[in-house]
Amino acid sequence: MAKYLVTGGAGFIGSNVVESLVASGDKVVVYDDFSTGSKKNVQDYKQTEVRVVEGDIRDDKTLRKAMKGCDFVLHLASLSSVEESVRDPEPTLEVAFRGALNVLMAARDLKVKRLVFASSCAVYGESPVLPKEETMLATPFSPYGAACLLSEELSRAFYATYRLETVCLRLFNVYGPRQDPGADHGVIARFCASALKGEPPVIFGDGKQSRDFVFVSDVVEAFRLACTAPKAEGEVFNIASGSRMSVGGLVTYLSTLLDEEINPEFKDARSSDVRHSLAETVKAQEVLGYRPRVNLAEGLAKTLL
Repeated sequence: MAKYLVTGGAGFIGSNVVESLVASGDKVVVYDDFSTGSKKNVQDYKQTEVRVVEGDIRDDKTLRKAMKGCDFVLHLASLSSVEESVRDPEPTLEVAFRGALNVLMAARDLKVKRLVFASSCAVYGESPVLPKEETMLATPFSPYGAACLLSEELSRAFYATYRLETVCLRLFNVYGPRQDPGADHGVIARFCASALKGEPPVIFGDGKQSRDFVFVSDVVEAFRLACTAPKAEGEVFNIASGSRMSVGGLVTYLSTLLDEEINPEFKDARSSDVRHSLAETVKAQEVLGYRPRVNLAEGLAKTLL
């Protein structure tokens, strides 16, 4: 049994991570300011299983109190809206830098065994090269992508300088239960919510843009593996399905699953959207032992429940 601190533990991915850790008998401290996370995602746990601390990752004192005694830290707290980062980059970059620095310094001082960061495929930007490999030059296309890359570089620096074990996971398009359908990056959540209401899903652009969709349980497993995998420290890994689907194709897929015709509404493409995304996951497979297990049909069915 280990003790984990999960920043952003009341959010979509974070709460699924917490659920998995509790099911394994581990103790968890959830650290969240509930600006985007939901209290209902963590309210049903016993206090002996999960301790919930309400706090901002820029609040170093409260963060350190929450982290004390933890073996592992999973850092998922961020402002993850690409569109919001374009409209107003300062909050996204401030939270990313100050939050990451606080988490790193606290983990170093409190002798945490390993710190796992949630990064994003947004660091690759608009490069047309597919699939995306970890050795590619990162060229962020948005302030959010730049914020993720900044956190990655800080974590690498702390590993190189202080030998604090850090691992960065570049998450691709994660979807599944508890995802906010209002989030600009949650296209599957938006489409599912619209379809269930009988409303036309909105496609920004021509629908031919493609994404590498990965189900949240596969991402949860990647975080678990990253905590203990030998030779993972100081490294960055793509976490994805390794396959892609066009946004328009996704609507067709949903139509088949629901056995009804879905006619999307098309709007102008957003300036911050990349055209195509697809990950190479060989490194994660070889070093972490990561294997995506949930295909898109199964994942969509679980999301629609």
